[in-house]
Amino acid sequence: GHTNLKIPQDIQVHVVNTNFTLRWNYTGNDANVTFSAEYRWFDDSEPNDMEWKKLPGCQNVTGTECDFSSAITKYYDTHYVRIRAERREEVSSWSSIFEMIPSLIAQIGPPGIQLQSTNGVIKIKVSPPEANQVQKMWIDQSSFRYNLVIWENASNAEFRSQSIFPTDVIDGLAPDTTYCLKVQATLPLDSQEGFFSPVRCVKTTRKVNDLLCATNVRVLALNMKFHLHWNNRYKQHVSYNVQYLIGYLKMLHDDYSAKWINVAGCENITDTQCNFSSIITTTGFYYLRVQAVNEYNKSCLSNEVKVDPLITNEIGPPDVTVDISDMLLHIQISPPGDRESEVMREHYDLSYRLLYWKNSSNNEEEVKTKEIKQTIATVSDLTSATLYCVKVQAFSEVYNKSSSYSKEKCIKTPGDKLLPLIILATFATALIVVCLVATLLVFVLYQAYNKIKYVFFPSCQPPLNIEGFGPQLFSSPYLSATEELVENCSVMEPVITEAVNQFDFKDYQHSKESSRDSGNYSNDDDTSESKASEETLVKEIV
Repeated sequence: GHTNLKIPQDIQVHVVNTNFTLRWNYTGNDANVTFSAEYRWFDDSEPNDMEWKKLPGCQNVTGTECDFSSAITKYYDTHYVRIRAERREEVSSWSSIFEMIPSLIAQIGPPGIQLQSTNGVIKIKVSPPEANQVQKMWIDQSSFRYNLVIWENASNAEFRSQSIFPTDVIDGLAPDTTYCLKVQATLPLDSQEGFFSPVRCVKTTRKVNDLLCATNVRVLALNMKFHLHWNNRYKQHVSYNVQYLIGYLKMLHDDYSAKWINVAGCENITDTQCNFSSIITTTGFYYLRVQAVNEYNKSCLSNEVKVDPLITNEIGPPDVTVDISDMLLHIQISPPGDRESEVMREHYDLSYRLLYWKNSSNNEEEVKTKEIKQTIATVSDLTSATLYCVKVQAFSEVYNKSSSYSKEKCIKTPGDKLLPLIILATFATALIVVCLVATLLVFVLYQAYNKIKYVFFPSCQPPLNIEGFGPQLFSSPYLSATEELVENCSVMEPVITEAVNQFDFKDYQHSKESSRDSGNYSNDDDTSESKASEETLVKEIV
């Protein structure tokens, strides 16, 4: 029996945790109208069982919403819902069908919170949104993350937001001040944010200033070597224990207070620093604190510090070696760290930024940059006989970290190869020219020496028959010019010369007159006569 009753419109289902609410609009003015809904769901195990069933909690409803939480237990199956208006025996047509998968449209409800104000801080304990429910929409309660919003209970108060663990401590608060706060649960992996908890307010107390407690606890980490430092204000004997907690334990809703562990090598020490690298891995994060113990066995715990190894650690500068061959600058980079360098290279995905420049007196020389992933780089287009300097920086884009630059390494490029050849060729040519000039000069000097010796120091003496007569011989009218230039010499023994000096001048005068009478003789004849005279003279001397 269909009537003129209007059909409900705008069907919506709101899901918070496992609480289901069906809402709709009805535009009719009919009196005594009620509403009833039906549903069905698709079950993989029974694909043919798709009959409409009455929706519990949504039968004969007088308003425009109903709660049917008890009807839904399969949160990952597809469900269909429809509704109609009813008045006695009259019913309207069914509304459009609303299709839903509960787990996809469910919203996260508000978490529960417990507060405790002590020693200037607020301790908070958060319960997951479905802590008190048997049926749970969110199976993995440890997947929840919590956001805290806190502010002073005063006008013009500033709101402060921060992430907290299920059990946490809120510090940095003013003493004797009322703070209000609320907490929201989220599922980051599903990008879901839940409803905030009801606002709770609490008043802080004053913090007790215990001089025994270690203060200013901080972590210094370089190249995966981790050191914890703190300050000591206690004037008497005190020893320290460094304790750590594996970070994921804080993400659980269980009590972790008894799960702190002492760091090996950092127990009962009197120093204010400790190397805790032995406990560090790259697969998690840690919390550290310092327990101070005095001579009366009284202890005090410091504030906790978080250590996320790959975030806390700083990258040190790499080592660099440079070499030049064939006018190419070769740069060899050693990653930061010693045995930890492989860990850093793998997890940080290190890259390297090279700066190189000409080290000259010109301050305007351009510094060139080159970024590489490898540990070997080559720079070309170098100038010969020039000093080049290099420094390198390691950086990680993934973690937005960078090291300081390495020490500058400088190396000079070789000079132009043609220049030594040119110098050698010039030297060889000059040497050859000098040798040639020297040889020519020696030759000229030698010839000049021979000429001078020939003229002024002849190697032979004039004939005896003409020796000692001076210019008279050459003034003879019977000798031609050609004959005067001819030199006829004979080798005479010294004894002969002495004999000649004693010889009677009369014989020579006689020979001279005979020569004049005979006329102009040939040179050969003169020579012959000279030889005959010499022989005669020798015989007489003998």
